[in-house]
Amino acid sequence: MHTSASNSLCQRLGIRYPIILAGMAGIPNMAPLVAAVSNAGGLGTLGAAYMEPEQLHTAIQEIRTFTSLPFAVNVFAHIGEDDYTNFETVNDQLQATRDELGIPRPTQKQIHKRQILEEQLDILIQQKVPVISTTFGLLSESQMEIIHSAGIQVMATATTVNEAIQAEQSGCHYVVAQGSEAGGHRGTFDLSSTDLGANIGSIALIPQIVDHVHIPVIAAGGIMDGRGLVAALALGAQGVQLGTRFLTASESGAHPAYQQALLNSTEESTELTHSFSGRPARGVSNTFIEQWNAGGLPPLSFPTQNSLTRDIRNAAAQQNRSEYMALWAGQGTRMLSSNQSASDIIQQIIHEANQVKERL
Repeated sequence: MHTSASNSLCQRLGIRYPIILAGMAGIPNMAPLVAAVSNAGGLGTLGAAYMEPEQLHTAIQEIRTFTSLPFAVNVFAHIGEDDYTNFETVNDQLQATRDELGIPRPTQKQIHKRQILEEQLDILIQQKVPVISTTFGLLSESQMEIIHSAGIQVMATATTVNEAIQAEQSGCHYVVAQGSEAGGHRGTFDLSSTDLGANIGSIALIPQIVDHVHIPVIAAGGIMDGRGLVAALALGAQGVQLGTRFLTASESGAHPAYQQALLNSTEESTELTHSFSGRPARGVSNTFIEQWNAGGLPPLSFPTQNSLTRDIRNAAAQQNRSEYMALWAGQGTRMLSSNQSASDIIQQIIHEANQVKERL
């Protein structure tokens, strides 16, 4: 399934199909999936936002053992500084969950997260990664100059038209229009005026961004199959970005309990929450979110809340308890399938898209 616009995107990215794997941070061992998507004709993306520099370097090397084709790496453009205001009160609220999981209470010193973006970018430039994608804002002018000089393309996530315009003005080559249906963290730049960020549905957001920028727009949010691809192209996007659709792929590193929770969920199962990280994200509602909401406290800001709940998420994974895991997912989970390879998923999407094209 190609249009002249999607052909242009594919040529610029060096891919066969206008399908991009979302960069899903925090999921272990995703190099096989990243490479599988690229080998199948899409653009695999490594979610590297939480990776220490050594881990990032290793993951890039692993991807390159599986594929010689282009791939992207996603980082968080703005992480922010730790803010311990109300730390002990929030820590108190989380203690019942830790008691349930049998893990100790952390201190401020234990959850401190150092800034690693500059080191990550150094590695991406040294390794000549074909595409860098960003979430939570834009890279600085000096960072963009260095990346451009290295011949690396840049893709940014936007949740509003104004964010997309800023992305284009900063020198981004592509912008991802992230509709409210999307799973995982909202890419909203500025949360000062709203707790849950901008939440505009894909069908409204995509054409408005297309009308206001001159760079290729990639649609994201609830897109799971060929029908979604055709719809996105009809709205003016040149390609699509899918995350949730690939979480249950055979190459996915997502925890088995996470995958099962996704397969058991419906379009009504997800909600936007800032309980896990302090930033709004869409995931399957579970006991952790319900208990947090019942407590009535605002979370600590990102990344402090994210660091403070990491022990809970890790223990939940070790104990196979999805009720305390961050089950990031979009709203299209009824369209998921299990034990399907990334290649089969991409071929199915293209086949479905061609069928829709024939009907039209």
